[in-house]
Amino acid sequence: MFKNIFIKYLSAFALIIFISFIMQAVFITFIIKDYSAKDQKENLEWTAMTVSEILANGYENGYDNTFEGFITDIVSPSEYFKNFIDRDRNLVIVISDMDGNVLNVASSLGTQNKFYGTIGSGILSEFKDGKYEGKCTLSGVLSGNYTVFGSYIPDSNDVPIGIVFACRSNMNEDVLISDTIKMVVMTSLWVMLAAVIAVYFITDRMIQPLRSMIGAAKNYAKGDFKSRVPVVGKDEVAELATAFNDMADSLDHLEYMRNSFLASVSHDLRTPMTTISGFIDGINSGAIPPEKQEYYLGIISSEVHRLSRLVSQLLDISRLESGDRKFNFVNFDICEMARLILISFEQKIENKKLDVIFDVQEDSMLVYADKDAIYQVFYNLCDNAIKFANEGGKFRIGVRRGEQNKIIVSVFDEGKGISAEDLPYIFDRFYKSDKSRGLDKVGVGLGLYISKTIIDAHGEHIGVKSVNEQNCEFIFTLKPAIGTETAKLS
Repeated sequence: MFKNIFIKYLSAFALIIFISFIMQAVFITFIIKDYSAKDQKENLEWTAMTVSEILANGYENGYDNTFEGFITDIVSPSEYFKNFIDRDRNLVIVISDMDGNVLNVASSLGTQNKFYGTIGSGILSEFKDGKYEGKCTLSGVLSGNYTVFGSYIPDSNDVPIGIVFACRSNMNEDVLISDTIKMVVMTSLWVMLAAVIAVYFITDRMIQPLRSMIGAAKNYAKGDFKSRVPVVGKDEVAELATAFNDMADSLDHLEYMRNSFLASVSHDLRTPMTTISGFIDGINSGAIPPEKQEYYLGIISSEVHRLSRLVSQLLDISRLESGDRKFNFVNFDICEMARLILISFEQKIENKKLDVIFDVQEDSMLVYADKDAIYQVFYNLCDNAIKFANEGGKFRIGVRRGEQNKIIVSVFDEGKGISAEDLPYIFDRFYKSDKSRGLDKVGVGLGLYISKTIIDAHGEHIGVKSVNEQNCEFIFTLKPAIGTETAKLS
């Protein structure tokens, strides 16, 4: 896998870099050629026109011989046109008659006047308005391909008597383009080398957590959820590693909850069944005398009801998680429900001598929810509060209005509370903070999970605040009543 990802990254980097530098080389070459062509045209045109004017003036000012004689009498044309040659060492000035016979040449090499050849009629025929421009060797007069600009030399009557060609070698331009391409190639190679090194380390840094995840995932498949992936940095891979570890924590916790649930359910099923079986066997065998059978039958009935409650909770969870449970939404008085629930716990409250506080903002407060489901949630919270409250401690039920007119219901008790380490898991399936079963002898840790699932299905929130060994308060919200009396949500 490492090699595949490395090769993919390297190929992508190399392709992008190669295309980028090719485009850069093309653009630079085009810019150089375009700039060079414009610059040469302007300079050569100015040179040819200026030299033409100088020669025309020189010939007209007192020279009695022919124009050809005047040109050939210029012993050292390079000195004669020194100012032009010094400005551009690649400049060559060629002077010919109207028939193309070269009369003299001036260049940085200081060539003496002699016969150089004849410029072909093809070039002479391309003159337009007394001017010529192009790239050529002037029919072999020049040793290589030059950029050429030609201009007629007029006499005093504006009649052409000769031609000046200002020529400039393309060698420097070609060398510049060649050097540019070499520079681009060398830069590309260095960048490619840097890319290989960068991709190697970047890929290795990315792959390492993935390798750890692969190893951890294989352990998870075997049921070992202890492996964790090292988190390095704050990039997306680090976020993935963190998410992977969070998933592992959840799986580990779920596995712990599953084992705890199996242990709890096994205990809660085995204990009443053992009791029922023992008492029935005792009655059938006559070991329990007839006068005591009614008492033991009452115990058997209590254990049967306990098993029924457990099965009912398990069925509730199954229906809630599968979405089979339908909620019938109606408007009802939550304060009246609170009073009924409080009355139903009257005996338990008296047995623990609890200080009851019934704190409602209004005598009647209507909510829009599934009445039976909310009764189940409210009853379960009150049952837990009374169960875990200290004898003589406070037990408070509160109902008030909050933001956006939402109804806020709270159940508070002074008692065992919930430890900080248990709080994040209190609404999980099968979780029991009272692991010793000292107070909660009949529950299996499903009540709060069912309550949260019901409240979530209503689109509302349930939470808990607690100080360990001091108090605990559960709070949930409900929608206020609406005009429609009945609605169905599935």
